[in-house]
Amino acid sequence: MRQANILYNSLFCGLLTETNDGTFTFQYDEDYVKEYPNQFITFTMPVRKEEYKDKRLFAFFEGLIPEGWLLDIASKNWKINPNDRMGLLLACCQNCIGAVSVQPIELQDE
Repeated sequence: MRQANILYNSLFCGLLTETNDGTFTFQYDEDYVKEYPNQFITFTMPVRKEEYKDKRLFAFFEGLIPEGWLLDIASKNWKINPNDRMGLLLACCQNCIGAVSVQPIELQDE
């Protein structure tokens, strides 16, 4: 399992998880839902209490990953398979252009 804290304008807004079976979930933080019910990270994922769940990395997060020559450099530099979308997101998107950043969580069993 791999996880990341998702920050919106430097505020913790939710948790992105890739489970061991390859399922992806995004859960807005309970406090964020209460305090910022209209400050969604993307139109396709409005703020709500229920988690989002999919078999693929959510399109919004896919869009944060570099493309083209920059993807090639990132993949080779960090030795990450270009098809490992969560790995690339965790490695490359800690300081993205825009309001959202991805902060990897180091799990103890890794």
